[in-house]
Amino acid sequence: MLSQAERNQIIDLINREVVPAIGCTEPIAVALCTARAAETLGGEPEKITVRLSANILKNAMGVGIPGTGMIGLPIAVALGALVGRSEYQLEVLRDVTPEAVERGRRMIDGRRIAICLKEDVDEKLYIEAEAEAAGHRAVAVIAGGHTSFVFVSRDGETLLDRRTPAAGGGEEEDVPLTLARIWDFAMTSPLDELRFILETSRLNKAAAERSFAGEFGHCVGRTLCCDRERKVMGDSIFTRILSYTSAACDARMAGAMIPVMSNSGSGNQGIAATLPVVVYAEETHASEEQMIRALTLSHLTVIYIKQSLGRLSALCGCVVAATGSSCGITYLMGGGYGQVAAAVKNMIANLTGMICDGAKPSCAMKLTSGVSTAVLSAMMAMDGHCVTPVEGIIEEDVDKCIRNLTAIGRDGMNETDSLVLRIMTNKC
Repeated sequence: MLSQAERNQIIDLINREVVPAIGCTEPIAVALCTARAAETLGGEPEKITVRLSANILKNAMGVGIPGTGMIGLPIAVALGALVGRSEYQLEVLRDVTPEAVERGRRMIDGRRIAICLKEDVDEKLYIEAEAEAAGHRAVAVIAGGHTSFVFVSRDGETLLDRRTPAAGGGEEEDVPLTLARIWDFAMTSPLDELRFILETSRLNKAAAERSFAGEFGHCVGRTLCCDRERKVMGDSIFTRILSYTSAACDARMAGAMIPVMSNSGSGNQGIAATLPVVVYAEETHASEEQMIRALTLSHLTVIYIKQSLGRLSALCGCVVAATGSSCGITYLMGGGYGQVAAAVKNMIANLTGMICDGAKPSCAMKLTSGVSTAVLSAMMAMDGHCVTPVEGIIEEDVDKCIRNLTAIGRDGMNETDSLVLRIMTNKC
């Protein structure tokens, strides 16, 4: 049984990692950094230079920027400088207007923005924005987390400096977690301490329903609701899980001005940790308590895996997020800790190695793949089927399985990550 202090620590962790975001978090984090540099400068920059780690560049190249109808980093940088407010965090572009977009276009056309790869930086999440005007210069740096400012200066005077070798860990120490501790927390904590997690359901379900009413991205969510597709896949809880999850991703990746609840710096991870659980709970008439505990289990499992994997990696975040939702669905099916652990092992056995080739509209298809496996893994676990320790990277200890997964994604796939970036940046 966890103590009150331990529970409070875990609740604080969830509140840090599960936050609202508008737009894909990588270009939005770049806009946030640019906004802070412009604020520090004290006026509209005449020139902006942005230097990015390879992983940020990869994830920011192909997604729509909310409220603009445009794709890519230049408009995110321009709007961050013109109307961004750093106190909004990952909702930094909340105040975008058509007039601001037009000013941003003129800034881009005037060649006032330079974007380049930051050389010789080990941190996978690194953003450096330099703003210049009237002989003055301001610099802001984000590292380790999407909102984690580690350096700010104006005209050579240091205003903030938190640069350390461990900058990637953020300002807060990670809470030590295991899957067993997560289960204990989600199942035994007083309900009122967990009720805040329902906000993930409200925001992310609203994003999906908004997507159904429009044309966003590749329309994966809407496609799954069409008569033709229903004749192939049927009209079931499973297809509704797939359609809601992919629809929210469709809207987000296309740049809709719709907030979603993110997890560990990723809106898609937040969507995939939330909507499969919510749809299954609603379709099976689960109680509010069951919904709350299932969502808590899902989101905290994602946070746990990301602690080891890192904010950005060559491993697609769908794997992580879908693993969380598989845990939540298994619990809603009546499963105990043993079945939840089996579901995690089934997920790892199937989806390890799915590459991240940047944030983009087709991420909705990867979410669908991940969530399909999440449901299958839960059903297998409930039927007593679990991938065994003699198969691949699976071990008897579920926490060791997770560490095997994250080691592959964090360390083993670095060359894959470099190759993906080279392919992306060399396309005509």
